[in-house]
Amino acid sequence: MMKPGREQLKELLRGAVTVHTQEELLRKLERGTPLRVKLGIDPSAADIHLGHTVVLRKLRQFQDLGHQAVLIIGDFTALVGDPTGRNKTRPQLSPSEVEANARTYIDQVGKVLDSERLEIVRNSAWLKPLPFYELVKLAAKMTVARFLERDDFQKRYREGVPISLHEFLYLVMQAYDSVVVKADVELGGTDQLFNLMVGRDLMRDSDLEPQVALCTPILTGLDGHVRMSKSLGNYVGISMDPFEMYSRVMSLPDGNMKEWYALLTRLALDDVERMCDPAKTHPKSAKDRLAREIVNGFHAGQADEAAAEWDRKFSKGEVVDAQPLEAASEIGIVDLVVLTKIPSSKGEARRLVEQGGVEIDGQKMTDIKAVLKVKDGVILKVGKKKQYFKLIPK
Repeated sequence: MMKPGREQLKELLRGAVTVHTQEELLRKLERGTPLRVKLGIDPSAADIHLGHTVVLRKLRQFQDLGHQAVLIIGDFTALVGDPTGRNKTRPQLSPSEVEANARTYIDQVGKVLDSERLEIVRNSAWLKPLPFYELVKLAAKMTVARFLERDDFQKRYREGVPISLHEFLYLVMQAYDSVVVKADVELGGTDQLFNLMVGRDLMRDSDLEPQVALCTPILTGLDGHVRMSKSLGNYVGISMDPFEMYSRVMSLPDGNMKEWYALLTRLALDDVERMCDPAKTHPKSAKDRLAREIVNGFHAGQADEAAAEWDRKFSKGEVVDAQPLEAASEIGIVDLVVLTKIPSSKGEARRLVEQGGVEIDGQKMTDIKAVLKVKDGVILKVGKKKQYFKLIPK
């Protein structure tokens, strides 16, 4: 038996930034029948990171309340490219790239979602055979003026940055997904609100009850400043091994712990407040608890071992013999590795980084373009022989 609608609504509002509208969602919940809750993911990269899991966890919450999750793998829309948040046209992927990424996504979402209440579909099933005249009919229900209301399109239009026609068609196709699966609710990050609202419009124009748009926050990455992104290197991948996952979380700035606790754990909000109050809980203990919660969520029962390994390496002296290494307060990762004199050339240093042979405080650095802000005491590990260096800013 499902919980009363108002009780469900209270739970679902935790971690929700926008619900358009709460009244509609309550009305749907009070019917007492399972809702079809849609989440579309374009497989534009191979890995899912903790930033993606914020909305995946919201989808799991709907599942736990008895609702049907509908996960749309956007294997067709990924070929077009979502323009959301872009200041220029997103590069288009090849079909083979999209397919390879789609397979990894299906494997990884099982770490968060309940397969018993999960319907996985690919939007190529209905978009690929869609006749061109049908796409034109769908596009005729929308206007360019409506699309130009979106902030990123407005900005690009004002600055004279080209906007390609296929970027408008992307929004039409994503909205059509909602029509096909007859979504009651669609989830997305706050950057997806416009897209979700277009889906509402098209459902209404197709004589269907419009979906409720529910948006979750965008998770800040490990740098503590910008959204989590693999391309920026400030991410924690959900397929990482327990030690690397734990180590990365331990590098999170203290000021971001409350956000991560709220969005990535099921701790009661009162407990979150207590853990993130330095007068009640030491920040290191609070971060250790956060890291354990996250690791156990993806590697059940392995957090203690990961924490013990981290403690040995970074708290109890395994690296006490680390060599001091002076470096500029801001330096590229490749140039930093060159300073250790372990690689014989800059090219070799670059390859060492790309192959995962370089870590900063237990976090692998694989982006050769990464620029570090050097802080006193940061531990650099280089090479398979695990040579350690304690960084000292000049």
